[in-house]
Amino acid sequence: MSRITVKVDGGGYTDDVEPRTLLVHYLREQLGKTGTVVGCDTGNCGACTVLLDGRSVKSCSMFAVQADGHEITTIEGLATDGQLHPMQQAFHENHALQCGYCTPGMIMQSIDLLADNPDPTEDEVRLGLEGNLCRCTGYQNIVRAVRAAAAAGGAQ
Repeated sequence: MSRITVKVDGGGYTDDVEPRTLLVHYLREQLGKTGTVVGCDTGNCGACTVLLDGRSVKSCSMFAVQADGHEITTIEGLATDGQLHPMQQAFHENHALQCGYCTPGMIMQSIDLLADNPDPTEDEVRLGLEGNLCRCTGYQNIVRAVRAAAAAGGAQ
């Protein structure tokens, strides 16, 4: 076992984990952050995307021990005082979710995208989200939502 200390969604955690435990399983099983979805376990779909020190990572392709000493934000950590994050609000207002399975990862990746490019074109949004898959083919509304969030300052 290895001892890790992380900050997740504003709270501090110190836990013993097996060195082979994936970050996604640590978040879901030990911390109860079930909004972080296990999609493919191979890093291909992006459903498990979280922010590590403000940058997007696929939590199924990273060990929990690699997160030691870092700050993680999950989909549960975005809303503040009952107010949705601007990206969450934009996804809601633009009907950018269908089954909802990809939504947490899409939102987290979109926040990182806007951190790098606060006013992306439609093509830049599509390129920025290419590592995240939507099986319902809701890409048009997802792109629309990201651009709406950008207009509302959604990288905060």
